Amino acid sequence: MSKRAFNFNAGPAALPLEVLERAQAEFVDYRNTGMSIMEMSHRGAVYEAVHNEAQERLLSLLGNPSGYKVLFIQGGASTQFAMIPMNFLGQGHAANYVMTGSWADKALKEAKLIGETHVAASSEESKYMSLPKLADIQLSDNAAYLHLTSNETIEGTQFKDFPDTGAVPLICDMSSDILSRPFDLRRFGMVYAGAQKNLGPSGVAVVIVREDLITDSPKHLPTMLRYNTYLKNNSLYNTPPSFGIYMINEVLKWIEEKGGLAGVQDMNRKKAALIYDAIDNSGGFYRGCVNPDSRSDMNITFRLETEELEKEFVKASEKEGFVGLKGHRSVGGLRASVYNAVPYESCKALVDFMEHFKNNR
Repeated sequence: MSKRAFNFNAGPAALPLEVLERAQAEFVDYRNTGMSIMEMSHRGAVYEAVHNEAQERLLSLLGNPSGYKVLFIQGGASTQFAMIPMNFLGQGHAANYVMTGSWADKALKEAKLIGETHVAASSEESKYMSLPKLADIQLSDNAAYLHLTSNETIEGTQFKDFPDTGAVPLICDMSSDILSRPFDLRRFGMVYAGAQKNLGPSGVAVVIVREDLITDSPKHLPTMLRYNTYLKNNSLYNTPPSFGIYMINEVLKWIEEKGGLAGVQDMNRKKAALIYDAIDNSGGFYRGCVNPDSRSDMNITFRLETEELEKEFVKASEKEGFVGLKGHRSVGGLRASVYNAVPYESCKALVDFMEHFKNNR
């Protein structure tokens, strides 16, 4: 195999090499069926076994809390921004949101199209370079739910803990950091994530939800926008993104092999610390964007003295085999996304490149 890129893309992002190689071996003939998993019926026993195994494996990694179901839904996390208020925001209630950056803002805008909203906390004053304190989150009296974005991919912030919302369901967009660390699912009414960062390829949104919240979806909604459609049909009402779900199952196996969530958390902390140390000890040549207490272990954002120098950095990095280090177009700067599948060796190579680039200015 030719040398693989140092892949720091924000999503679609790096997948474990071991998973890609396993999928390659099974691509043409899945377990002696004479077919690829992509060619077989989603109603058949072979595919359904993979489908169910992925659901069970995901809940197992989260400790098998009772009363939760895993749904596989197309449309990415962006469709969930609309489905959540459609299903959970009733008349006389307000959808509560914590405003932490670009993705929280998109989620809030969708909810405003559906009904009443309330901003329970915001870090806009810091230009989203910090996160609100949990104690500052103020729910409205008529809160239908509280929506939180655990990790802002663009700005590079991450909640290290989550609020206790009592009887109000806590709903969390975990697209950028799901399964990167242990968390107590029982504190949430629902968590969801686009698969293309830590779970698998693009095309699948994974929803983990308390079953009692979705047994009666509003009947006026189109069938495919009701959560109970997916619940009643085991996410098989229509043809699911079968290959993507197969790949998720393989990634979940890989996480198990790495020691589960505690194991991947240890890996992720070491990778993030390596890069943040390079930034902080650069004598000001590199500047971290986010307040240290709000920094993400998944998306590391930083700046150089000028935009021109940042363009030089990106151009030079691409020549050395680095991919995805340009910051999001809405904020500029630089960003290294170090999801579960990004090897420590890639992070060490990045740090070495950063040092070389600095010393040659």
